Amino acid sequence: MTTSAPYTADQLTSMRAAIPYLRSWVDYRRWALRTPGVQYAVRFDGELQLSGASGVANIETGEVLTTDHLFRIASHSKTFTATAILQLAEAGALRLDDTAVSFVPSLAGSAVAEVTVRELLGHSGGIIRDGLDGDYWQHSRPFPDEAELLEILIREGKVLDRNEKFKYTNIGYSLLGLIIAAASGRSYNAYVAQEICARLGLGNTGPEWDDARASEFAAAHTGLHLSRTRRRVDHVDTRAMAAATGFFSTAEDLTHYFSAHSFGDERMLSDASKRLQQRHEWISDPDDAAAAHYGLGMISEKVGSHEVFGHSGGYPGHITRSVFDPHTGLVVSVLTNSVDGPAAELSQGILALLDYAAEKPATASTPDASRFTGRFANMWGPADVVQLGERIVMVHPSAASPVSSVEVMEVAGPDSLRIVSGTGFGSPGELLRYRFEGDRVVSVSGGGGMTMWPHGDIDDE
Repeated sequence: MTTSAPYTADQLTSMRAAIPYLRSWVDYRRWALRTPGVQYAVRFDGELQLSGASGVANIETGEVLTTDHLFRIASHSKTFTATAILQLAEAGALRLDDTAVSFVPSLAGSAVAEVTVRELLGHSGGIIRDGLDGDYWQHSRPFPDEAELLEILIREGKVLDRNEKFKYTNIGYSLLGLIIAAASGRSYNAYVAQEICARLGLGNTGPEWDDARASEFAAAHTGLHLSRTRRRVDHVDTRAMAAATGFFSTAEDLTHYFSAHSFGDERMLSDASKRLQQRHEWISDPDDAAAAHYGLGMISEKVGSHEVFGHSGGYPGHITRSVFDPHTGLVVSVLTNSVDGPAAELSQGILALLDYAAEKPATASTPDASRFTGRFANMWGPADVVQLGERIVMVHPSAASPVSSVEVMEVAGPDSLRIVSGTGFGSPGELLRYRFEGDRVVSVSGGGGMTMWPHGDIDDE
């Protein structure tokens, strides 16, 4: 595990200065990818720094998406479940090496009876992913209730030997929900609602679909992989699989929740338990050294200079991703309302832009380049001139990774910037020549000799 250093005052200032561009970049990427809606939030330095929403909550009604709309966050639920297990372990109500059968006696004699709590948390119990009939993920039938969950575990639960390899399993995490209920003396939903959501004051987070709040949920939508048009998908109760996939939340609430997993914050867990939760248990693909790792209910991956933790979520019609750095307190959460929603891309892009701004932060002596900044476009596409830290850069928002092909520039005169670094396929050494009317940019030429013009708000029509 790599350790990030706390941010300096200059880094925090540069990161805050980048916030308006983050909003602009997310809005453009959502529009370019034709995603109905994106809700996003960023927290660092102990505060919510950005909360935004772009697009619509429902394509049928055209309802505008807000930061208060609720999203199904699916496998984010596993982080809540793992946190609950570690709380119970700290309280002495269970041990991580206890067997499943010791809490769920009906598993006695089955092939999964001796799977341990720790193995379930790390997806190493060899348990089937979703059962032989997983079409509840397509709403072809209801999600399993407790009786069906137990039947799946007993009849078809074992697929691999224990600790043979990392094998992701929603059925295994659903079993953890039964274990939490047995160890705590409360239902799974009651335990996590009281001991996590209420404890942190997460008023827009809960363990399962809530009919009473149906009007607050962003609608779910199909993708564009089978049709040129999307259709709305109903929300349903995930029943006995809430511990694996039932939760709902907002991006704001999720940044608050994951900030409590930073070291030094012991509202939910001790730092010792957090280190255990975030430790690498398995690599997801042993043949790929850069593949994500998994801890106890947490995905771990390298993004830029950070090793970040968190989870993705894939519910029918909602795709979500949240990442956090437990050493710096940086948290990014992105929620989308379509099956093909770019939550992972957007969360990584936000993190990369903040990283880039903090890498070489602006100081008191850094020139103000705001005269030159903005989004410009011609028939070949858009280009964003933005100041990130001390650097003036051209970002191409059509690219999925915003800092992978930036061109760094310097002020060459009152009306021009010079490209000083970037790909040789671009225009290093050349000038961007600005034409102003007063303080307003009229056009920009250079960087290949072509003219670009200011690009206003995007249009969904």
